[in-house]
Amino acid sequence: MPRLHDKIALVTGASSGIGRETARLFAAEGARVVVGARRAAELESLVAEIVAAGGEAAALPGDVGDEDYQRALVALAVDRFGGLDVAFNNAGTLGPAGPTSEIELAGWNEALRTNLTSAFLGAKHQLPALVARGGGSLLFTSTFVGHTVGFPGIAAYAASKSGLIGLTQALATEYGARKVRVNAVLPGAVDTPMFRTFNASPEAVGHLAALHALGRVAEVDELARAALFLASDDASFVTGTAMLVDGGLSIHRA
Repeated sequence: MPRLHDKIALVTGASSGIGRETARLFAAEGARVVVGARRAAELESLVAEIVAAGGEAAALPGDVGDEDYQRALVALAVDRFGGLDVAFNNAGTLGPAGPTSEIELAGWNEALRTNLTSAFLGAKHQLPALVARGGGSLLFTSTFVGHTVGFPGIAAYAASKSGLIGLTQALATEYGARKVRVNAVLPGAVDTPMFRTFNASPEAVGHLAALHALGRVAEVDELARAALFLASDDASFVTGTAMLVDGGLSIHRA
């Protein structure tokens, strides 16, 4: 039986990269999927792909930092499919890069809004829907940056993504008795469109690959399968976890 048979899942940041691949995998594993992101055309093509493969999906474009949008995503899952069993808050941004003393407050605030506040707003509206279904799985995409490894020049990214780990732990203790599991996935470098934008040359890719114990960057399906594990009953006794899916980057010293 598919691992998400008869489940209803919500995935943000679904227009590309980890979010898109995870939405496809969740649907292939039996879930009815609601997908969210800013880019409407990409979401519609994702829905068409899922439907063509025999799945069910609905899209709602918008800004994850807007509370009304987060409320509407949950309402779509409830109205269209009957509830919510899995929520994967995956949307994020790198934010401003460079010396911390030169980061503008507006850039700092936008990184926190996109990476951390949006996750809080999502969870705020997702949790009651998960509880109403008798429990479920709430997921966040964090990172190893600022958790196991520090990198210069990306303070806003590190701070906002590390905040997700604290949020994960707080919600896991708050909602465990109501059968909601809360976990974070911490990727290393992943071959996504964003990754290729910032690492356009073979030399840059090779440098990052060498930082990983496995000697390569991840494919998006490897992160999607990690999210599937945490979303499914295979992880029925896993909560409050910051799960590294980083190819050994955190422990590797070349």
